[in-house]
Amino acid sequence: MIIRTDFPYATTREDVRIPTPDGVDLYARIWRPVTDEPVPALLEYLPYRLTDGTAPRDGQRHPWYAGHGYASVRVDVRGHGCSGGRPGDAYDARELADGVAVVEWLAAQPWCTGAVGMFGIGWGGCNSLRIAALAPKALKAVVTVCSTDDRYDDDGHYMGGSVLAVDMHARAAALLAFASRPPDPLHVGDGWREQWLDRLEGVEPLIHTWLSHQTRDAYWRHGSVCEDYAAIGAAVLAVGGWHDPHRDAVLRLVSHLPASRVRGLIGPWSQQYPDRERPPGPAIGFLQETLRWWDHWLKGDDNGVMDEPLLRAWISGSHPPATAYERLPGRWAGEKAWPSPSVVPVSYGLQGAPVAVASPQHTGLDAGRFSPSGNEADLPPDQREEDAKSACFEVPVAPGEPVEILGRPSVTLRLRMDVPYGQVVARLCDVAPDGASTLVTRGALNLSARQGRERAVPWRVGAYEDVTFELNGIGHSFSPGHRIRLALSSAYWPWIWPRAGSEAGWTLDPGGSTLELPVRAASSLDGQIAFGAPEQAEPPAVVHPETLDDPRPERVVVRDVARGLWRLEVDPRSGGTRVYPDGLEYEEDAEESYEIRSADALSARTGSRWRIRLHRAELGWDARVETRSEISCDEGGFVTVNEVVCREGEEVLFHRTWERRLPRAAG
Repeated sequence: MIIRTDFPYATTREDVRIPTPDGVDLYARIWRPVTDEPVPALLEYLPYRLTDGTAPRDGQRHPWYAGHGYASVRVDVRGHGCSGGRPGDAYDARELADGVAVVEWLAAQPWCTGAVGMFGIGWGGCNSLRIAALAPKALKAVVTVCSTDDRYDDDGHYMGGSVLAVDMHARAAALLAFASRPPDPLHVGDGWREQWLDRLEGVEPLIHTWLSHQTRDAYWRHGSVCEDYAAIGAAVLAVGGWHDPHRDAVLRLVSHLPASRVRGLIGPWSQQYPDRERPPGPAIGFLQETLRWWDHWLKGDDNGVMDEPLLRAWISGSHPPATAYERLPGRWAGEKAWPSPSVVPVSYGLQGAPVAVASPQHTGLDAGRFSPSGNEADLPPDQREEDAKSACFEVPVAPGEPVEILGRPSVTLRLRMDVPYGQVVARLCDVAPDGASTLVTRGALNLSARQGRERAVPWRVGAYEDVTFELNGIGHSFSPGHRIRLALSSAYWPWIWPRAGSEAGWTLDPGGSTLELPVRAASSLDGQIAFGAPEQAEPPAVVHPETLDDPRPERVVVRDVARGLWRLEVDPRSGGTRVYPDGLEYEEDAEESYEIRSADALSARTGSRWRIRLHRAELGWDARVETRSEISCDEGGFVTVNEVVCREGEEVLFHRTWERRLPRAAG
């Protein structure tokens, strides 16, 4: 990593409040180059608290952009951080309208040329895309990283029409805790308590809404830019990583947007900015790459950025299974078009007699984290235990040339079920000569969603039907002498929430089933793609005090043999204790659990606890947030329990518990 301090421009920083049409002010931090000339503005807009939560990350990139001639702006969504108002639903109409107002405000400032770009990762990347689809005139270009174009089937709520237990629960629990945090009196003054209490009155667990919409209805279509790609007026640089769950959005965006104003980049990364040097690598000079994008679209610099391949993608080589990699083997590949003429679908028929598959309900405990972020236990370990609970079919890789794939594999399966509901999970694995099984990619289908995500259609009991679905996109090269393994299971906990009766599984007829791989031929562009070394500005000096306590393991699997119960305990590595340069002491701790009995789908349970403390000794300020979130499911539907307790010192200022029953109509 190169830490830059010598920029073309000296920079300044100021915190301001940006008005919205209904009178609510949003808190903003602006880094600007020292110049008498107006400059373009770059906006990052999300709820994760610019004064503490994202301050280290913001300090790496916003001053860097300012030092290269841009006003770089970080804004908190209303109801979060030091912004006014109450928190709303993720990406709701109010949030997007506020974003448009911020873009227009920036464009109207005397220090701005009137040209604005947006960028962000995750929530910030999604807001960049969604506001681009509202087409404010000043918004000329966006860089969207690890974001999605499809809120229903590609945003951590549902997968293949099935409820995502792990991310649906974990994300809703985290957002409940985050929305309950107070504004900081150092930045908002003596009215912080009243603002906090008003904010808490507006807090609602998002799990209530997410589980109330179990098919792809109008709720999910709102803000899903895949509904109308043509609405996006800005140029789009779409970026993802093969270990990020949202990477398929990159493939769809480069396929649906005009090639004259879109480029795609997919690396080996997890859900991180590609310059942060978090596993798996290699990292790249991402800020330099985006600067070329901004210079072209916001300053009119003909710098050749649009001469790059439409899609630049990392092709990983075969590698042994591990839960983290500093650097994956592989190389960069380039495609001038997508779909690419160099990628040909190749079908492999499955072989054998019909086979009954009734996977134990704890199949999936070795799935790894849904949204990896570079931690030591994020990625799936050796898949041999999972493979043993699945029906497996193999294709040997002949000596000589490897089999290289780029895109989304798919399966067509001829299935029979003796119950009306179930799910099928397909995993594609790279099996080495010693038997080690490395997960390459996977996909899932709720069988009641086989005719579309918009409706739930029960299975015709006792009948065979053919179903087809895609796995997540991947770039991978299977080495000669290895085997390509397709593993099919009827359970995948805690990713997929099972449904009553699904323990019975299904019967597969291999004779009517195929695996289709997007096999790629090498291109002359492959050897021409290179990136500079990662480069950043120096972030604020946040201190992480050491404690005497041993750190908890990141992921632990516990088996209760007598009860047939399996429990996954997760420390999501929320951030721990840190002290900021302005004196803020911030403590954050979270625990998640997922349990299920091997033979009982209705035994599935999830739980989360968050504990947050914000302390300023010089102000005598001590605010605490504790939350509890639980989900279970019985014959009738989901049962959720959420609790929030907020204290100033030892005094309880707010305490509320929500208990809801949400019918299970699909998912």
